[in-house]
Amino acid sequence: MKYFVVDAFAENVFEGNPAGVCVMEEWMSDELMQNIAIENNLSETAFAVKEASHYRLRWFTPGGEINLCGHATLATAFIILNFYEQQLETVKFHTMSGELTVNKQDDMYELDFPSVPSEEISITDEMISALGIVPKESYINRDLIFVLESEDDVRSISPDFARLQRIQEGVGVCVTAKGSEYDFVSRAFFPKLKINEDPVTGSLHCSLVPFWAKRVGKHELVARQLSSRGGTLYCKYEDTRVKIAGKAVLYSEAELYVGKDDFVS
Repeated sequence: MKYFVVDAFAENVFEGNPAGVCVMEEWMSDELMQNIAIENNLSETAFAVKEASHYRLRWFTPGGEINLCGHATLATAFIILNFYEQQLETVKFHTMSGELTVNKQDDMYELDFPSVPSEEISITDEMISALGIVPKESYINRDLIFVLESEDDVRSISPDFARLQRIQEGVGVCVTAKGSEYDFVSRAFFPKLKINEDPVTGSLHCSLVPFWAKRVGKHELVARQLSSRGGTLYCKYEDTRVKIAGKAVLYSEAELYVGKDDFVS
């Protein structure tokens, strides 16, 4: 089975967020997809099967399947539009989070994702202890979001991953602040999914974009995730939808050797 690794939200290899991509003719068992994700040891491995005019898309982390992933969706669209259906400019995916669309715009790929609202919650001593810093505000959706005082605080934070994992609320943990060169900056941690720091997280921006759009009074924003690899996201807030654009680079193309008995008829 063909297997690709794509650096998403990147202009060069070794930047952005790497994702594994498998475009298949039929589905394999959930157990095998999970084992492949564990073996790849990337934050996400995406699996896609064409169904009529769209693709069914699923995402697996080393710690389990997840309901939404931006960078692996961008990576999958990059592979489909450049290796499988070069005549297309748009690809539609049916996913656990509904229909997602990716449009190719020259060398950029624009994701059309649902906007995710956040609810403010109280900051606990457990959260402060895990972060190693006192956040200004905290919010919850699928993930925990902590607003910090400055971009420097986001860049320098060194959380205790074991303590983050024990926080009951949220799947992932995001820290964010208003940026200097960019409209806002962030970092993302997913120790519950066996990912300490995720380099660039598209799904988090489904909540960060509406949050910061309202704060800075703009509907078009440029965001930067301040991981060691780094990544830039070009974002638009459109009420119930969020558009997130970025570039992608192919890192590798390989063959996976898996048994035919593991595929689902």
